[in-house]
Amino acid sequence: MKILKLLDNSPVIYSYEIKDFKTFSDGFYIKTEAVLKNKTLLFIREYFDNNERKYSYHWQDANGNLIMRWDNAPHHNNLKTFPHHIHKENKIYENYHIHIEDVLEMSSIIYLSPFRLLSLKRG
Repeated sequence: MKILKLLDNSPVIYSYEIKDFKTFSDGFYIKTEAVLKNKTLLFIREYFDNNERKYSYHWQDANGNLIMRWDNAPHHNNLKTFPHHIHKENKIYENYHIHIEDVLEMSSIIYLSPFRLLSLKRG
């Protein structure tokens, strides 16, 4: 499965655990918890079938504080990119249709540059 290969090959992932996995005739559901090498956590949920795709990538620090969450839950319909959006601190931002490889790439950039994480947290 592509998600698991990406996690296996990511330079920032220390470990991960599959919490739930289901396959259907035309899709799948996966829920995974990953620990990054900097001790932050990434909670991954994806549902995919021929008609829809739902996702949530929730990234938090070791104390449970949100760093960012990318999802397409159907709220915040005032956004131009509805339903795709980002949660950062107490704000909501527009976002494009994102995939786990985008999140891992962004995590890699931030992980490799601590200054960027500080500026990201400040907004």
